[in-house]
Amino acid sequence: MVRLDDAVVLSNGFPLLSGVDLELVAGSLSVITGANGAGKTSLLRLLGGLVALSSGRGTVVGIDLSEGDLRHLRRRVGWLGHEGSFYDDLSVRENLEFAARALGRPTQAIEGVVERVGLTHRIDTTTKQLSAGQRRRLGLSWLLLRRPELWLLDEPYASLDDEGRTFFDGLLGEVVAGGATVVVSAHDPLRSAALHPRTLTLAGGRIVSDVA
Repeated sequence: MVRLDDAVVLSNGFPLLSGVDLELVAGSLSVITGANGAGKTSLLRLLGGLVALSSGRGTVVGIDLSEGDLRHLRRRVGWLGHEGSFYDDLSVRENLEFAARALGRPTQAIEGVVERVGLTHRIDTTTKQLSAGQRRRLGLSWLLLRRPELWLLDEPYASLDDEGRTFFDGLLGEVVAGGATVVVSAHDPLRSAALHPRTLTLAGGRIVSDVA
């Protein structure tokens, strides 16, 4: 699913990633930990085709990061960052209908997805009226509509209460059991021991610890 060999990402000459070696198999869950500035988000963005590989080699879902079509890669990968790409003046339903049509997904699937993430009672609420945790759940509903092969989740537990974190752990378990590959960035390891994630620690743009 993912292979990086001595991957380097530069920004104005500064190394965001400074030689990452990584292999991820399909149907696995990995957690990227590390301090702020360690390179967690940069690694996710590289895997999602959102930043260019400066040197080294890499493939994601079979696409070469140096010579492949990164637009095609982005269509096969699901990204959940700190801010969701939704229209604030549209309701939850309207945002997901727009996304479903863009993805070629049936709009009939929206009700079930919204129920799955616990937003049924907010389906006709505009996005700007949602709490930060509810916006995070809306982002998850979009990923459930997309059904990507590779899920890239940047600090997904931010703004979630204990109930939300427990819900999210359960959803991750279901997604991985369904065959998707999930990579999560987090300051701390996941709380649910039942998930058995592989934990990778970054420092200075390098993987300094890899614990299965």
